[in-house]
Amino acid sequence: MEFTFLRALKAHLILLLTSLALVTVGCEDDDHDHDEEGHTDVEGFILKGEDGTEIYRQFEGAITGSIVLNAGETLELSVHFLDHDEEEIEHEEDEGEDHEDGLEVSGFDSNVATVEVEDHEEEGEDHRGMAIEIVGVASGTTEFELRLMHEGHADYTSTSLVSITVN
Repeated sequence: MEFTFLRALKAHLILLLTSLALVTVGCEDDDHDHDEEGHTDVEGFILKGEDGTEIYRQFEGAITGSIVLNAGETLELSVHFLDHDEEEIEHEEDEGEDHEDGLEVSGFDSNVATVEVEDHEEEGEDHRGMAIEIVGVASGTTEFELRLMHEGHADYTSTSLVSITVN
């Protein structure tokens, strides 16, 4: 009878320890910081002109500023992503690593304006490669979606389409 009790206790103890180990391993990811894996926790972004002036801001659905240019005009804007405290997120490039990371834009009417991601790798540039170029084609309005890509998926997608007015 004593052996039956010990055998039952041993089975319950093994089940308890296995469950505890699974719960512990499963919960580790809850506290895991996405930045360690290269993911960025973004809540919004700012578009700045070449002189560093804020042109447009989108943060948790709120929008300030506007993008207005003339037909034939080119506007280069650096892109700065914001964290949950509305602070700019420092973008750090890992030297020697090739990533499929970067900006993507889509949805604009190319008859009104074109929007392209600029590849800036010059040292000392404030935007560290995060920039877009907008060219006014003809009078009208269009809009685009901005995405921060990481290894084939979007870490962030603009919550609203970014409107462009061309005079």
